[in-house]
Amino acid sequence: MRITGGLARGRILMSPKGVNIRPTSDKVREAIFNIIGQDLSGMRVLDLFAGTGSLGIESLSRGAANVVFVDGSAQSISLIKRNLALCGFRDCWTVIRRDLKRGFPGRESVQVKRYDLVFLDPPYGKGLLPVLLDGFSSGYILSPGARVVAELSKGEILPDSFGNLEMLGSRIYGDTMLNIYEHTCRYKVGKDIGLN
Repeated sequence: MRITGGLARGRILMSPKGVNIRPTSDKVREAIFNIIGQDLSGMRVLDLFAGTGSLGIESLSRGAANVVFVDGSAQSISLIKRNLALCGFRDCWTVIRRDLKRGFPGRESVQVKRYDLVFLDPPYGKGLLPVLLDGFSSGYILSPGARVVAELSKGEILPDSFGNLEMLGSRIYGDTMLNIYEHTCRYKVGKDIGLN
């Protein structure tokens, strides 16, 4: 696993031992940033079910101002911190241990900020995405025009909208499907990212 773009491009990240963590592949990560954009300058990012931290670290590499990583696994928390150190990122991130299988994270656990970009990569086939996306639909931690990138198995189906979250489109890469949602909040913000 390596960082695919930005300041830390080419840095090799530490990978998990065993099968409890399923990192997003380099190919899928590269596709995500081709879709949402390469320059994340100044963005606030929330990485849920962060695993190795690869998506959030890619975001920092591409200019994100701050990333909050959340995962329930002690192994993941350790990996995220080690990977952040490997890439030389300091003072621009927070790592929180929280079991997201219990539902949408509370305001206190995600630092009560408004995020511009959210990554959701829960275990496949557990029915966690609808609950979490519904929680984000209230918008209390999303900025207008914020994007939510949901990673799921290609066999799973999600609705086109959750409250104020509207699906911009989806793509399939092998066994992985990406659904991209936008927080619409009264008016449409952002540019067309060319998804079908």
